[in-house]
Amino acid sequence: MPPKRKPGRPKKVHPGGRPTVMTKEALAKLEEAFKMDCTDTEACFSANISVDALYDYQKLNPEFTKRKKALKESPAFKARKTVVGELSSDVGTAKWYLERKKKDEFGPKHEFDLTGKIIIKAGEVKKPDNAGI
Repeated sequence: MPPKRKPGRPKKVHPGGRPTVMTKEALAKLEEAFKMDCTDTEACFSANISVDALYDYQKLNPEFTKRKKALKESPAFKARKTVVGELSSDVGTAKWYLERKKKDEFGPKHEFDLTGKIIIKAGEVKKPDNAGI
């Protein structure tokens, strides 16, 4: 006959198998790395887990995959916030921003004057004598 337990104490059940490497600490380290836009390999190195463990976890937890993608956008969001915040106080930043966001209107214009002739013969390039006239 097995020994009697004290009443009110639940029976401990061991789930069996190897303990997961995806602990709260590992997940926190992964999130920290993904906030810095680290690759999966870099993040796993930081959390001391294998890339396969990360991918297995993502298969079982699709919400984590969505969160990872969002976290990886964090540096771009911070940079955008900084640039936009400086627009009112820094003319140089404002010009730089417009050159990139409104290229047709504010981007640099490049003009090329191609009036000379180039003759190519068997691998060599020669300019005619009247080039530059």
